[in-house]
Amino acid sequence: MDIDYLKKLIRIVEKSKVDEIEVEEAGLRIRIGKNSHDRSLVVQQPQGSSGSPQVYPSQSLSPPPEAASPLKETTTEVKYHEIKSPIVGTFYRSPAPDADAYVEVGNIVQPKTVLCIIEAMKLMNEIESDIAGRVVKILVENGQPVEYNQNLFLIEPM
Repeated sequence: MDIDYLKKLIRIVEKSKVDEIEVEEAGLRIRIGKNSHDRSLVVQQPQGSSGSPQVYPSQSLSPPPEAASPLKETTTEVKYHEIKSPIVGTFYRSPAPDADAYVEVGNIVQPKTVLCIIEAMKLMNEIESDIAGRVVKILVENGQPVEYNQNLFLIEPM
């Protein structure tokens, strides 16, 4: 993988709403993320090669605010509710390719609010929220296959 390709991937992540991207090419896997507590880029060696994965510090990331003052500890632990896939299929955020997504990060949802669709065997299955809360994170990309019991959304209960 050449450095220009890596720089292009970094720019894509920086300028988009995507928090993380993982690319695998010829046995080399690279994960680039933002808003992560892990401030490093991990490059895994192809199988069969000697050596361990190399870790490179990220260039443009500053330390998280909580790392700036080590004396300040937070005792409040936020627990998020996980919305899991009830079936194996393909995840879709909207009812049609040109339609708006059902929910975005930050949206407030109620029980029975449709969050996404999972297509399984040409059937569109609406996945609904089972609690009231705020959508904190969408864990699956549009069009990505999902497994049974895979986490799809994190919701902060209200």
